[in-house]
Amino acid sequence: MPSMDSYSKTAMERAMKVQEVILRAMAKKITWWQAAEILGTSDRHLRRIRERYEQFGYESLFDRRRNHPSPRRVPFAQVEKVLVLYREKYFDLNIRHFHEKLREQHGIGLSYTWVKTVLQGAGLVARQRKRGVHRKRRPRRPLPGMLLHIDGSRHQWFQDERWYDLIVILDDATSEIYYAQLTEEESTLTVMAGLKEVIERKGVFCALYSDRGSHFWLTPKAGGKIDEHRLTQVGRALREVGVQMIPAYSPQARGRSERNFGTWQGRLPQELRLRGIRSLEAANGFLREHYIAEFNARFQVPAAQRGSAFVRRSSKDLDLIFALQFQRTVNRDNTVSVQNLHLQIEAVRWRATLAGCTVTVHQHLDETFTITYGPQRLGHYSAEGVSLARKAMEKTQSGKVQKPTFPPCLEIPQTPRDSHFPTASATAGD
Repeated sequence: MPSMDSYSKTAMERAMKVQEVILRAMAKKITWWQAAEILGTSDRHLRRIRERYEQFGYESLFDRRRNHPSPRRVPFAQVEKVLVLYREKYFDLNIRHFHEKLREQHGIGLSYTWVKTVLQGAGLVARQRKRGVHRKRRPRRPLPGMLLHIDGSRHQWFQDERWYDLIVILDDATSEIYYAQLTEEESTLTVMAGLKEVIERKGVFCALYSDRGSHFWLTPKAGGKIDEHRLTQVGRALREVGVQMIPAYSPQARGRSERNFGTWQGRLPQELRLRGIRSLEAANGFLREHYIAEFNARFQVPAAQRGSAFVRRSSKDLDLIFALQFQRTVNRDNTVSVQNLHLQIEAVRWRATLAGCTVTVHQHLDETFTITYGPQRLGHYSAEGVSLARKAMEKTQSGKVQKPTFPPCLEIPQTPRDSHFPTASATAGD
């Protein structure tokens, strides 16, 4: 003979089934006559269930004390309002994000668990799958600036056919976002731009944690260990400012940044849609002016210890450090060849010619070029290879360009003390 516990369990399962079917009908996933067919009841009996549901609220199918309804019951109209809001306006938000919108935008103070149960019961949100194997979470660094994470996530951020990379730099100690930018594609230049901006604003940090992308590391064998002795452009720049690089060998090792991107993908596309933002420039402006601050206010956590590990950057020129650097030998006509361009080096006072010398060509983030020889700067050029210093010198105050004389006058004018003969003024004096 079955026990009372088995009867109560069966009744609970029956109530859960009825509740889910009614929620699906309320969410207009199915019609009411389809709900009656699923439950195996007549239309009349389903109307009685619905009337009880409307009168005594969400918990009425569990609590049979109809004369004493629960004081915590949720009115039927409010349940319908929540389902309509999610179905018509917030259909692509995750449960946590939708729960926040209910509180902030609509003044509905229902609990997160209730909202989650209703949305899942109505079939508007899929139930979460079970977690995988147990992993121990790595403890956070105690101070901000000790370890920063950098990663990129390729996603349809505008919810259309366009794919963009979101580059994010966050602090391991607090999860504070220091940099976030949407780009066409994650590359050496876009990564350098983010790191340069963080160092300019916050200072030099201790270490950077990244994946083994080709702009961070050189990996001789696919999926194997990185080559610590051969540096990429990013590795060379970080070594110059004194930042240690740490590679990650699995997505689980970058769990903090991976979870962070899960939050970004569940919120940013929906926020862009609600604000009608459709362009890359407008989205990056929204990130800088509003969303990063809102994101940090909601998800940033306090550090374990007071203080900061950031240090003030040295007097080194970050524009030269965070640039693509190429070693070149100066040609006999004092030009340097780089990327199908010929950069003309002007004459210098401290050397007759630079032909045969090895110089460094810096391609900046704005695609202009600078040539250096040791501590000396030999020239600054546009992306087309035109000398910017010569262009500035050719312009007069009125904006007109002076006509150059050719060949230039190389004669050094005499002074009275250098001449062996008396000058006209001296003769007139005598």
